[in-house]
Amino acid sequence: MSGRKLPNWLTEVSKPARYTGGELNAVQKDSTRMDLRFALAFPDVYEIAMSHLGIKILYEILNDLEWVWAERVFAPWPDMAERMAKETVPLYGLESGDPVAAFDVIGFTLQYELSYSNILYMLDLAGIPLQAAQRSEKDPLIIAGGPCTYNPEPLADFLDAVVLGEGEEVIVEIAELLRKLKQAGAPRREKLAALAGLPGVYVPSFYQVEYAAADQTLSFVRPVKPGIPERITKRIVQNYEAAPFPVCPPVPFIDIVQDRIALEIQRGCTRGCRFCQAGMVYRPVRERSPEKIKQLMDANICSTGYAEITLSSLSSADHSCIAELAADSIAQYGASGVTISLPSLRADAFSVALAEKMESSGRKSSLTFAP
Repeated sequence: MSGRKLPNWLTEVSKPARYTGGELNAVQKDSTRMDLRFALAFPDVYEIAMSHLGIKILYEILNDLEWVWAERVFAPWPDMAERMAKETVPLYGLESGDPVAAFDVIGFTLQYELSYSNILYMLDLAGIPLQAAQRSEKDPLIIAGGPCTYNPEPLADFLDAVVLGEGEEVIVEIAELLRKLKQAGAPRREKLAALAGLPGVYVPSFYQVEYAAADQTLSFVRPVKPGIPERITKRIVQNYEAAPFPVCPPVPFIDIVQDRIALEIQRGCTRGCRFCQAGMVYRPVRERSPEKIKQLMDANICSTGYAEITLSSLSSADHSCIAELAADSIAQYGASGVTISLPSLRADAFSVALAEKMESSGRKSSLTFAP
């Protein structure tokens, strides 16, 4: 638990544990010794944000760097937002309670378009200018990543930089670059130019965007500054087996939407369904080995105490070792009451043998079938 004092009025809002921080495995550091402070922002309420695996991955990657402190910040419920305004409390990081406007970077994850207005809501609560062009040297850089960034233009006026593709490697590159530039006293514009030089990073202010007069469809996007790439290539983690994955994620005080261990066993999908964006943008298909998955299971169970594990992917039954994984996991953990569940299964890839293995645990486990 952090040593900061919580306001007495916090008990007067709904679910105050959304705003306290101090959960099991939440990272505490000395802010005065940090070279870079990073707020990982999810533009939705705590219960949804804490269910998102991606933010947990980035949280552990950044906090494993001794000179970075990554904190979490989520959209408060309206009653909390009203009380914050009344008490003149700006949006703050859960770990320290410090205003996120004082951080170096705020990184938003964009998972669905209906959350876009919440980004502006959170920036307003933080006292940060909404328009990127209006921000000064004292304001943090506002960066976004996630699947929605494949069409970044709806939010281009509000974002300083956008990351396309997978974040495990580029997040470290961004942190190292900004640390170096901060120590050198570089101005904001120089930081943005340096970010634009990283593969997978789009800086909207360095591009001219034109739309067709007839139907307002996108005509072209071209750089307006020398040295800026004409085309942004998405980032892909090539060595997926060695990619960082959280082994000590924060454990909420309250129930959340996905209140269990989510263990990503593969990334990408072979199916190519035309309605599915994820199946396209997360290509190529890459698997974790059964040995690596077992290591991650052991570590997460020991660090969190959860009694349910989801073997997660876009199509879990397509993992080449799914039957072996299910059988070994149930044999290893079934007696201790740990449930194994499989989401997003294709009916044509699911077998009676796999169903029998899942049933053999003796506990009810969930199966989710996709069309």
